[in-house]
Amino acid sequence: MTGHTHYLPAMGKHWMLFLYDPFTRLLGAGKVHGELLDRAAVQPGHRVLEIGCGTGNLLVALGKRGVAVDAVGIDPDPAALRRARRKTGNVRFEQAFAGELPLPDASVDRVLSAFMLHHLDATEEARAMREVHRVLRPGGELHAVDLAVNDPGKLLGLMRDAGLTGPAENGRGRRPGPLGSYVFYRASR
Repeated sequence: MTGHTHYLPAMGKHWMLFLYDPFTRLLGAGKVHGELLDRAAVQPGHRVLEIGCGTGNLLVALGKRGVAVDAVGIDPDPAALRRARRKTGNVRFEQAFAGELPLPDASVDRVLSAFMLHHLDATEEARAMREVHRVLRPGGELHAVDLAVNDPGKLLGLMRDAGLTGPAENGRGRRPGPLGSYVFYRASR
């Protein structure tokens, strides 16, 4: 992890991490995770990367679907990763930033991201999209969901600029409370 030193921990403060899983359950994030996984159509044998995995909830949900995959979750927060590792032994969790993915070129079939992109500034978003393009195999896909707080056209442009093809908004939703409105995105290599 070179070049980065700052990240926003789950719940905004390190000491609040213990509240993250109950809070996201209360907000209905699990339902949104299910929608994202449906859209990603992960197949047996796929190599799946989640960027910004936090405490591992999305990859745990993928594991409960019974699809045999090689799953990797990355997050810069070591405390969140410790929690993620306690939830499942079937996923490799690594400390890393979205702009410095610790995977070889063209090695991933699906890249997933849930409610993380809005934490990045424009430079970090662009770097992350270039890394997604680098690690995706030809025909591989990015599937993301994020809060509808940013201009979706900006993110789609960053995907296009990074070399991803067919970037599109492929759905919207709304949950009551702080989660509010969210947008699903898709792009491929």
